[in-house]
Parts: sequence; structure tokens; C-alpha cells
Amino acid sequence: MDKPRTIRVALIGNPNTGKTTLFNRLTGSRQKIGNYPGVTVEKKSGTWECGGRSITLVDLPGAYSLAAASPDERVAFDFLTGHLEGEGKPDAVVCVVDASNVVRNLFLASQVADLGLPLVIALNMSDAAEKAGIHVDAALLSRRLGVPVVRTVATKGEGMPALEKAVGHAIDDRALMAQVPWPEPVHRAVKYLAAGLEKEGAQILAPGELRRILFDRCSAVLERAGWPAGADPEPLLSASRDILTAAGWHALSAEALLRYEHIGHLTADVVKFPEKRTRTWTERIDTVLTHRVWGLVIFVALMFLVFQSIYTWAGPFMDAIDGVVGRVQGIVAPWFAAWPTLQSLVVDGVVGGVGGVLVFLPQILILFFFIALLEDSGYMARGAFLMDKMFGWCGLNGKSFVPMLSSYACAIPGVLATRTIEDPRARLTTILVSPLMSCSARLPVYVLMIGAFIEPAYGAIAAGLVLFAMHFVGLAVAVPVAWAVNKFVLHTRPQPFLLEMPPYRLPRWRDIFWRMWERAREFLVRAGTVIVAVTIIIWALVYFPRPDSVRERTLSELSVLNDPEAVETAVNAAYLEQSYLARAGRALQPIFAPAGFDWKITVGVLASFPAREVIVATLGTIYGIGGEVDGESGDLRSALTREFWTDGPRAGHPVFTVPVALAIMVFFALCLQCGATVAVMAKEANWGWAVFGFVYMTALAWVGAVLTYQLGTRWLGT
Repeated sequence: MDKPRTIRVALIGNPNTGKTTLFNRLTGSRQKIGNYPGVTVEKKSGTWECGGRSITLVDLPGAYSLAAASPDERVAFDFLTGHLEGEGKPDAVVCVVDASNVVRNLFLASQVADLGLPLVIALNMSDAAEKAGIHVDAALLSRRLGVPVVRTVATKGEGMPALEKAVGHAIDDRALMAQVPWPEPVHRAVKYLAAGLEKEGAQILAPGELRRILFDRCSAVLERAGWPAGADPEPLLSASRDILTAAGWHALSAEALLRYEHIGHLTADVVKFPEKRTRTWTERIDTVLTHRVWGLVIFVALMFLVFQSIYTWAGPFMDAIDGVVGRVQGIVAPWFAAWPTLQSLVVDGVVGGVGGVLVFLPQILILFFFIALLEDSGYMARGAFLMDKMFGWCGLNGKSFVPMLSSYACAIPGVLATRTIEDPRARLTTILVSPLMSCSARLPVYVLMIGAFIEPAYGAIAAGLVLFAMHFVGLAVAVPVAWAVNKFVLHTRPQPFLLEMPPYRLPRWRDIFWRMWERAREFLVRAGTVIVAVTIIIWALVYFPRPDSVRERTLSELSVLNDPEAVETAVNAAYLEQSYLARAGRALQPIFAPAGFDWKITVGVLASFPAREVIVATLGTIYGIGGEVDGESGDLRSALTREFWTDGPRAGHPVFTVPVALAIMVFFALCLQCGATVAVMAKEANWGWAVFGFVYMTALAWVGAVLTYQLGTRWLGT
């Protein structure tokens, strides 16, 4: 018996239309998240039980048009046209339209209709529109468009049964939206394009796809059509657009004029606005939150509150996780007592590595809680608006704010978020500077150094201020770096910044916690496996070689000592000092000596390349405490404070001082010690730019650490 064909429905809409909320409402927990084949654009799909049918609902990236200028738009367009690898055309499309902005949102819907796909309009956030005095006659709009128009309120679940019925109707009856009546010059230009493509042996495209090539400035459709790599398409494009010019149309503005004229006719008398418009609460609040002075003050204060909360709230949960991991290690250790090497691998490498992953979860969950809260409330767009003023002089704009802010949680989603930036050079610049943002992987380093040296010396308030400042070190460096890259390397042109300010809304807690769960799961899968693997590798480099002569010599030297535990600690320390990792650390230590680093710190730097947070577990292993430690570990903090130089001009002085702690934090604030991020940068740009990013960030980190140590020693003393 043949397997029944999977029915697929695409969900598309402008940003801030409630599309993701509607997707979550329809699919619940039956979601899968991954990447589209061949690209790093996030693919989110879920199962929707729709009118007795099990439908695969695909949530396409939010877009204002199908211009296919950015990777997000290209994925949406390729999916809708059936040109995405392993994907066919959807059976129907649900276009989510903000009921308060019907005319503008229908622009995207009309582009989808141009592709000949069955369509349903979800008139979302209808309650907010009605509250603002905007009334939309959904029945009349449905008759004008020729497709079902359903009033929905995704946050409350209103309109879901009607939407199910409408989608079933669209699939069965192939409901097509009224298309733009294109004038004769457009048809002639499209035919000219088709003939030119056929002459070059390119793929035959549908009229809707050809119009994308005609209207868009830099359409990716031409490349996907199989245009020969060595052939210049400009003569064909210019000739086809000249047909429009001769008829009085400008090729790059004709589409917008014709579509909006058509939409205007269809929506006449459909949307009614209040006769007397009053200032909304959103506009009143924005007079303060987007003010050029008070807006920045509030933004900085809010960011300080976020990072202070991460530092203080995560502590008890991290301690609890640390305690559980310790108990598990105590239970597992006796099982392998007969095999010391295997025991060390399981206890310190495997269990310790897993613990080193789980201990980060409280910090990551708290950070994503605040990010989701800011996004759902509408404040995130205001932050982008404020940051545009700061980014403008360096060649970027506010669109870079979202990737850079996302990088505060993890650079991987931050780099992926650059796909919404249309200009390839501005996108590349943002990719190169986003990893400078202080991601959650740096938090364990900050927590360890601040807790061990800053807080005991200067108090809790100073500790919070230092943590706050460390999160802005990367941002302060990223702006001039972006300017230098744009000015001297990429020569990026200034980009206009267009941003829609969504109304302020009360966040929906279900969506916030769901997003926290998604990101936590992503961290455990992506970063967690790397951390565990690296912990095991570091264990091996620290554990081997292990000749018997080291133990015999140490036991002979400590024969008078009557403390078996102290003797075993000394033996482990002796093994460590001649391990493979220690040898590498000693060889490279002179490079880091100007920053105050000894060979053990240098070992931590080397070990942390695959993931920055690994340095904490590495130091725990080096100091004989175990790889399961975290930034809150009292034993590790005590071990650091008791470490002294044994040779050289600093012999007898503490290795770790406040200047050294600050230098370590600055180094990790600027370095690109994250193998996963390097791999994602290579996939988004290429390996050449990824290597460039690693090299320049490592150089910046070294310079920053040296300056911090040298100046700190002069001002604060040793």
C-alpha cells in the first residue's frame, strides 16, 4: 500500500505580525527545528491537526517581500516555488497579515499570489486593531481577493477553527488570490527575459519568477535559474528593463506602484480608520524610550539590570547542579576502582564534562528569558533604533543590532541572524564583529575571576559593575573594528535603516518559556557535545603520558609524609607537570608572559579553543580539583589564590592578582575561542573570512590582555 502524500502548508508574513505565535498555537510541541538543505537559515516545521488531516506546517522566515535579496528571502522564495533541495511546492500558503496594517501586509500576499499558490489570509491581531478603532470587513475583503480571509487572535487562540476550515478549502478548491493586472510593457519585458534565458541555456522559469528578475535590483533567482557563471547578465537585464522605461515606468519602482495601486482598489471601503486619531500609548511611551538621551540612559540601565540578574540569580542553581554532579561522581568512582585510568576518564572526563555543560544552563536560561521578554514586549525594536545612531558612523545600521544582541547569548545564532541583512558586505562585517559580543560561554570565566579576586577585594557592587563592563568590552571594540573593515577592507556603502516599530504588548509567558526551552535544547545539542568531547580530550592531554617512574620518584621524595591523600595529590601534580598539555603550555608561555599568564593559564587558553568555557574545567583539572568544577567552585577559587610563581623574577609572588584576573577576562572577552562559531562563520561566509576572524580576534585579545595587565599593575599594584 502506498504511503499517503504529506500535505504541506507554508506560513509566511511580515515581521511583527504574530506569525511565530500562530505557528506555536497551531503546532504546539510537535515541532522540529533544523536548517534548510545547503543553507544555514533556520527551518521550523510542525504537525498541525487540521480538520481531520495531519498537515506539515512550515514556518518561513519573516519577510517584507519576495525580492530574494537576503538569504531569508531567498529561502522563502525558493520554498514557495519548489526549487529548494529536497522540498516541493507547498499545497497552500497561509499569509499572516497584521489587521492594523492590511494594505502594506497584502503586498507580500500579492507576491505569493503571483506564484499561483492557493492562499489563505489570516487577519491576525484583530483585537488590537479594533481596540485602536480600525475595522476590517473580512467578508468583503475575502470576496475582493477571491481567497478566504479569517479573523484571528493567535495569542488567545481565537479563529483557529475557522482557519482550519479555510485552509482545507484552499487545498481542495485551489483558492487563488486575484493577481495584479500587469500592463503590456511588463508582459513584453518578461517575454524578452525568457527568450534571453533560453538562449543562454538557463532553466525555463514561470512568469512570476521572471518578474522577480525584472523588478529586483540583485535577484538571486537568476543564479538559481542556471545562468552561465562566466556570462554577464547585465545586457539582458538592461534591455528588458528598457522596455519598461520606454513605456514610462522605472523598473525598480514599477512593482511597488502597480501592486499598491491594485491593493488599493481591492481594499477600498474594506478598512475603516477612526475619524479622530489620538496618540496611542505606544507613541507616548516612545517619546521617552526612543529619546536620544533618556532612551540611551534607560537602555544602558536595562542592560545592566539584565547582566546583574544573570550574575546573582544563576548562582544558587549552579551550586545545586554542581552538588548533584559531585554526588554522581562519588557514586560512579567506586565502580571503576580496579581500573584507575578508566575511572579517571569516566569521573573526570565524561561525568565532569556533562556537568560542565549542565552548569551553564541557569545563565543561558536567564539570558534568553530577558531576550524573549524584550522581543515580545516590543522593546527590542527600540533598542535597534537607538543603536542605529551608534552604528551609523562605522558603516553599519540598526539591522546589525539584532545579530549582535543575539551573540550575547551565543555567537552561533548571532552569526545566523545576519542573513536578514540585504547588503552582502554589511552582512560580512556583522559576521566578523558579532563574535566580539560577550556570549554566555564567557560568563563562567567572568564569574570565576570576579568571585575569586574582584568581589573579595572590592565588594559585591564592584563585582556587578565589572561583570556589566566586561559585557561591553567587545561592543566597544566591535564598533571601531567594523569601521576599519568597512573603510579599508570591504568599502561598504552606507545603508538606509528601515525599521517597523511594533506596538508595545504584554509578553505571552507561554511563548517566552517555550523559546527558553528551544534555546536551551539548542545549546545542549550544539555546544554540549563539543564541551563534553573537549573535556575528554583535555583529560587525555593532561593524563598522558603516565610513566611509572614519575610515581616512584614522587613517592620516594614524600616517603616521610604520613597523609595518603596529600601524597596522591602530589603524585597527580607531578604527572600533570610533565603531561602533553603542560609541555605545550610551557612552550608558548613566553608569548603570554607580558599579560601575566603562567604556563597553567596558557594551557587553559590552548585548551579552550573549541569552547571558551572549557578553561574553567581545564583549570580544575590542572589544579587537581577535577574537571567538573564551574565558575562558582570555592575549591578552584581557593586553589587560584594559593598559586605562586616558583621561578623567574616573580618567584614567590602570587600568580593570580587583580590585574591578572582582569587581563584573563579581557582576553576571553575578545578572543574567538569557539570552534563551533568558526565553523558557522565559514559556512556563512567562507573559510578565508573565518580564519581572518580568528586571527584578528586573537591578536586583539592578546593586545587587550597585555595592556590590561601592564596598566593594571601600574595603577593597582601587584
